[in-house]
Amino acid sequence: MRSSNPVFSRRGFSRDNGYAGFNAQPQAGGPAVGTQTNPYAGQQAPTNPYAANPYGQQDLQGAPPHAPVTTRMTMDDVVMRTATTLGVLVVTAALAWALLPVDDANISKSYGIAIGAGLVAMILGFVQAFKRKASPPLILAYAALEGVFLGVVSSVVDNRIASGAAMQAVLGTMAVFLAVLVAYKAGWIRVNRRFYGFVMAAALGFVLLMAVNLLFSVFGGGDGLGFRSGGLGIMFGIIGVLLGACFLALDFKQVEDGIAYGAPREEAWLAAFGLTMTLVWIYMEFLRLIAILQGND
Repeated sequence: MRSSNPVFSRRGFSRDNGYAGFNAQPQAGGPAVGTQTNPYAGQQAPTNPYAANPYGQQDLQGAPPHAPVTTRMTMDDVVMRTATTLGVLVVTAALAWALLPVDDANISKSYGIAIGAGLVAMILGFVQAFKRKASPPLILAYAALEGVFLGVVSSVVDNRIASGAAMQAVLGTMAVFLAVLVAYKAGWIRVNRRFYGFVMAAALGFVLLMAVNLLFSVFGGGDGLGFRSGGLGIMFGIIGVLLGACFLALDFKQVEDGIAYGAPREEAWLAAFGLTMTLVWIYMEFLRLIAILQGND
């Protein structure tokens, strides 16, 4: 599931030409052992594991794998790596909340540290997005620095704008995660090529609008075009949460296909990286939305 936009290219396991679902195409002249429905391409694809599977191995229809089962990614691997990544983020966020006060005397220093950590985390995220393989130290460093940023920002919002906003944002993020997981497992959400294209286009437009708003706010003062305050801010906050929910569906499909196609175990870190970024996105949108709603009271 490779996007031409490098920011979103992290979504999907890569092996040479990339993703096991969207980019996997039958090789020319490859023998067709049988046929099966490809949910991404919307057409019958050969089930020859060496023609359709970017990892060159899978268990579909009893095809012999190239690698021992113990070297392939499992759901337990994904859960453990995701728990580790989120654990690092939560610990550093709690430390930042406790050790970087946001009172009048210290808020400038604390916010400066948070912005610096956030910028470095963004750079590390870009580096991992461009890398062909997952780098656990890079992903954990990203999580640690992102945690520092979230800890200070959450403390500012919770203590100076909307009391209890951080906990409400956490609960909202968990609710969205569980709702999307249930909807995905029940088949209410169909992740196919059209869904992927729509989400990527919507996300790119959303990010560009926010970037323009930021530029106007920096050079023109205030809230720029007003996308982060008042009625427009509430609307864009809801859109941001909905986009995050769509990203979760893409992440779940990524994990499902990676396991089905026998992705190497180390690629569970890619799933952890993707899920962490998505959950951070949803949390930040909830935090902004709650700050707007309570700030207007």
